[in-house]
Amino acid sequence: MKKLFKGLLCVAVICGLMTGCGSKNYKHTLKVFNWGVYADMDVIKAFQDEYDCKVIYETFDSNESMYTKLLGGNQYDVLVPSDYMIERMIKENLLQKIDWSKITNKKSLDTKVLNQQFDPNNEYWVPYFCGNVGIVYDKTQVTKEDLKAGWEILRNTKYKGNLYMYDSERDSMMVALKALGYSMNTTNENEIQATFNWLVEQRKTMDPTYATDDSIDNMKNGEKALCVMYSGDAADVMKENPDMGFYMPEEGTNYWFDGFVISKDCKNTDMANKFINYMISDKNAFLNTQEVGYLTTNTVAAAKARKKEFKNNNAYSMRVGPKDECFNYQDTKTKEMFSNYWTKVKAK
Repeated sequence: MKKLFKGLLCVAVICGLMTGCGSKNYKHTLKVFNWGVYADMDVIKAFQDEYDCKVIYETFDSNESMYTKLLGGNQYDVLVPSDYMIERMIKENLLQKIDWSKITNKKSLDTKVLNQQFDPNNEYWVPYFCGNVGIVYDKTQVTKEDLKAGWEILRNTKYKGNLYMYDSERDSMMVALKALGYSMNTTNENEIQATFNWLVEQRKTMDPTYATDDSIDNMKNGEKALCVMYSGDAADVMKENPDMGFYMPEEGTNYWFDGFVISKDCKNTDMANKFINYMISDKNAFLNTQEVGYLTTNTVAAAKARKKEFKNNNAYSMRVGPKDECFNYQDTKTKEMFSNYWTKVKAK
């Protein structure tokens, strides 16, 4: 699903790659699986030094690839999946419960982020980042009048060949579902078929470019007028290019959460909880959000970031309106419908 895929999708042993201390013997070892470019590596190094713990750091580019690797026999201690994947991992008994007595930095967590439907009692996750999906637009090309069309602006032929769609099954289908007035968690095949038709027609009339992380730098350079983008990436784009704005259509959009979880296979749960607690402290949450651009769930760090790096940046936020939704985990039948229709969209 997310976010910044700029990192190499490979094992990055932090001790060797980041600190130059390859020969040092650590008392503990912790294996962390996170999104690419989703933490300040200096924070990871500081944790190693403070807790005498070697962090083996590996990155993934989607919840699905993370899940596949985990089920393929790869063992991890701490992972950072998204909402619907956390729900799936709970249901499949892949996680251990968080020891909240050791998460002393919970005092700064945004209480509005807690108690989500995928883990209503916060037993298995600790919030990390959150945000929305919206439209980054070039204010020198796109008028406020055109933006009133909401998601339908992405089918305004004035912008033919001048827009990026997010190259993701659920994100792009969410756009069409919301444009049509449907829930993005629908299981109704007629609605999913209508969504397919919307996307096929868009591809035929608009000639969109399907992209992920490469659209970030391209929008910083003003290469397109419109781009479907995650709010954290949008905040980064707007910080670099003042001509760019961020808009979330009134028809509703996705709001999402990423959080720390502990694998069922983790043996050193004490160190895993200490790592999570370290990452969400006021100081480190600020360093991480400053590096990544996504809205931290630490309220102290978020307030500081809004005064500094992301001052007057409306993408550094999260909207949870009456028409906004969080992705639910899809059953096999629904997942297959989405996947089959998306494959056909891309094949047209």
